[in-house]
Amino acid sequence: MDTSESARLFREASKVMVGGVSSPVRSFSSVGGNPLFIARGEGSKIWDADGNRYVDYVCSWGPLVLGHCDKDVVDAVLREVRNGTSFGAPTVPELELAKRIASALPSVEKVRFVNSGTEATMSALRLARAYTNRTTFLKFDGCYHGHADPFLTQAGSGLATFDLPSSAGVPAGGTSVITIPYNDMESLDEAFREHGGELAAAVVEPVAGNMGVVPPEPGFLEKLRGLCTEHGSLLIFDEVITGFRVSPGGAQGLYGVRPDITCLGKVIGGGFPVGAYGARAEVMRLVSPEGPVYQAGTLAGNPVAMAAGLATISKLDGHAYSRLEEASTALEEGIIRGAAACGVEVTVNRVGSMVGLFFGPGRVNDYSTAKASAHGLYPRFHRKMLEEGVYLPPSPFETIFLSTAHSDEDVDATVAAMKHAFKGVSA
Repeated sequence: MDTSESARLFREASKVMVGGVSSPVRSFSSVGGNPLFIARGEGSKIWDADGNRYVDYVCSWGPLVLGHCDKDVVDAVLREVRNGTSFGAPTVPELELAKRIASALPSVEKVRFVNSGTEATMSALRLARAYTNRTTFLKFDGCYHGHADPFLTQAGSGLATFDLPSSAGVPAGGTSVITIPYNDMESLDEAFREHGGELAAAVVEPVAGNMGVVPPEPGFLEKLRGLCTEHGSLLIFDEVITGFRVSPGGAQGLYGVRPDITCLGKVIGGGFPVGAYGARAEVMRLVSPEGPVYQAGTLAGNPVAMAAGLATISKLDGHAYSRLEEASTALEEGIIRGAAACGVEVTVNRVGSMVGLFFGPGRVNDYSTAKASAHGLYPRFHRKMLEEGVYLPPSPFETIFLSTAHSDEDVDATVAAMKHAFKGVSA
């Protein structure tokens, strides 16, 4: 497979862009080799700068639940672009998208649009601190909530400890965050027992999607909800990935647990930069201009992004979710069969159209078990899948995403390619 043009472009990009990319995982540093420069996409396929075609399971890291260049989304975007790209003023598309979000998520009565998931979680935390008049918050090891300072911490020693930063530039003494293991009921009890009166909020990915796919253990989200209520802390669901992807009502609809604040992104922008946070009116009235919590953004509620998101959500009916479930189930089962036939031990976690592949035996239910998987095998597997014409996430800790555009033939071809790749890994 010739990728010389991508290699040339990457050399040029490395001279003028940090690492040659605009986001670290795109650099292929976790899988080796040079990143591919993508020229175009259509349906379930993408083409690189050298003209190679791939079945795409990154889907722009989740937003493209309908696949690339869905006709209705493209038409909606073109109509809006012809009217203007940005006004810095209210528009009908943002009103309509806000109404759709509020009708789909019972926990949300009012919403504020921003430009990224990072902005959404950062703003939600500020809101929770203002509402509770507390500063400390609880997060979970392995859950990613964007790159704002408070969220870039790693778990220290002990069951529930104040943490050291995991990024340069984040002050060690100013994070006011407690990190505990995801899915650990005992740690959860202890954290609230020792710090409950200090916690403004607990923020969690209800389905973890940044350590591979790790679903919540039965009762975990319910317990977290109960402890937040008991101690007067707000529960923040980071549904930037799961919102409108795992069900029409997101993860909160899937599991029947209602948060106080919900953060959204990805799917609600239909492939354009977007974020949002919402809550019941009592909480949201603290946000400016109704209240003292200041947050603003020049391009927030951009009409083109709003039109793309509205067109996307409008197509996510029962048939669409059934199609996502069918294709994702077939891929999950195919991975398991193919690995077994080649004598390769794998664990597959799946929630809807989110699939996590881990090399090695045993359950993966938190960050420590995800890290303990034989992820050293993934770079070889990833390279062989590229050679087979399948574009997987260039990291063993990211999510495989499917779209409604992925056909039975796509999945069958992917499963066949995986058999070859598993043979290569096991050799």
